[in-house]
Amino acid sequence: MKRLFAFVSFCLLSCAAFASEAPDALVKRVSDEVLEIVRADKDIRNGDMQKIVALVDAKVLPHFNFQRMTSLAVGRDWRSATPAQKSRLAEEFKMLLVRTYSNALTGYSNQRIVFKPFRMKDGESEVLVRSEVVQPGAQPVQIDYWLELADGKWKVYDVVVAGISLVTNYREQFAREVRDGGIDGLIASLATKNKSLEAAAAAKTARK
Repeated sequence: MKRLFAFVSFCLLSCAAFASEAPDALVKRVSDEVLEIVRADKDIRNGDMQKIVALVDAKVLPHFNFQRMTSLAVGRDWRSATPAQKSRLAEEFKMLLVRTYSNALTGYSNQRIVFKPFRMKDGESEVLVRSEVVQPGAQPVQIDYWLELADGKWKVYDVVVAGISLVTNYREQFAREVRDGGIDGLIASLATKNKSLEAAAAAKTARK
């Protein structure tokens, strides 16, 4: 499931996205672009984490609303966090997703994306773009992208894979950590996981 979340996340690579471009057209265009990049870059497919993380930083992050993603993942406990805690939570959650899902690009194996009919009413600021990932030798997987219009740009705030939301997938875990150690405990836990993932990636690179 993590590989699927990761795969669709990386399908949103592109230049700046303008609101004048329809959300479904945006997702399709950038999906095509990233697949072309991955197909052409053997280093990425072979697990060059430095290249992958640089790619994520440059191309993926501008198209996600991590503040909203984090608030959805934290749930009702988000309201009790201070502005400084919210900022730190969003940063650590962003790093967790980047470090966790960067590994998935090494598992690319000629997947392709088929987009479903898209409907949007005039004036809507939140939309759902539905698609299906077709994988060789496996059943297609339903992918839904929730986007919102923020500061004149469409940004992703959730990805739903086979009916499972990326952000709510973390909610129970985060709620448990807040119960055990408060908001600061959750921040510390995320920071520890990020350091562990970073160390694991460095060790993997060193072995090659």
